[in-house]
Amino acid sequence: MGGEYVTSEHAPLTKKRYFYGVRVQLLTTKTGIPVEFVFMPGSTNDVRALNALPLNLPPGSEVYSDSAYTDYTSEDDLEIADKITLKVIRKKNSQRKDSPCIQYIKQCIRHYIETVFSAITCLFPKSIHAVTYEGFLLKIEAFIFAFTLKQAFIE
Repeated sequence: MGGEYVTSEHAPLTKKRYFYGVRVQLLTTKTGIPVEFVFMPGSTNDVRALNALPLNLPPGSEVYSDSAYTDYTSEDDLEIADKITLKVIRKKNSQRKDSPCIQYIKQCIRHYIETVFSAITCLFPKSIHAVTYEGFLLKIEAFIFAFTLKQAFIE
């Protein structure tokens, strides 16, 4: 049986004055527990970053995302191949319009996820010391993992 998941992206990750140009594509449960993430270059568009996620989800899952993820081909492919429904908040000029009640439901579900990445970055110190790019990414992974444990088991 599928569940509801929410995607979120935040770019770029930066601390102090060093810029690594990293985009984090994050998939969480609708209660904010991260289940998948991937690092992408900061210049990557949202649809490409979404396609980089493994989306190892059970059939019948619903993935809610904002309007930046509008790609009808990806939506159709996910539905047909994996039985995963991509619930995108539609732009006003969208070819696939939602009724007002569906728009409201999508926005309500997406609302919570907007604070998840902020909660993760609250765990960050004022500066993250890393000698290498890989070391920086490893530390970011550790913060995401710590947040996941806290959300899933402590709260």
